[in-house]
Amino acid sequence: MATSNTSAWSLMVVVGIMILFAGGSQVSADCEADVQDLIAKCRSFVLKPGPKVPPSEECCAVAKKADIPCVCSFITPPIELIISLEKVVYVARTCGVEVPPGLKCGSYTVPPLA
Repeated sequence: MATSNTSAWSLMVVVGIMILFAGGSQVSADCEADVQDLIAKCRSFVLKPGPKVPPSEECCAVAKKADIPCVCSFITPPIELIISLEKVVYVARTCGVEVPPGLKCGSYTVPPLA
C-alpha cells in the first residue's frame, strides 16, 4: 500500500511539474534542468505527507547546484498541493544552500532562520 501511495505521489509531482512548464516557455533551460534534477533526487524529502527527513547526499548535491529563486518563481498552486514548501526550505538549508528570508516560493514566504 505504501508503495502504491508513493507511486501516486511521484506521478502527481511529475504531472504538476509538466503543468508548471507547459505554458512556461519563459523558463530558462537551466532552471528546467534544476527542477527535473530536484524531482529525481529530492521528491521523497519534500512531499506533503510525512515528517521532515534529512535529505540524502544525492539530493544535497542537486540542491546545491539549483537556482532556487528561479525554481521558486515558478511554483504554482497545483504544485503547492503536492509538495511542502516548508520542507523544500528545510531540505535546502540542511544541504547548506542559502535560502534568504523573505524569498517568495509560490505563495510561501521563506521565514527567518530559527
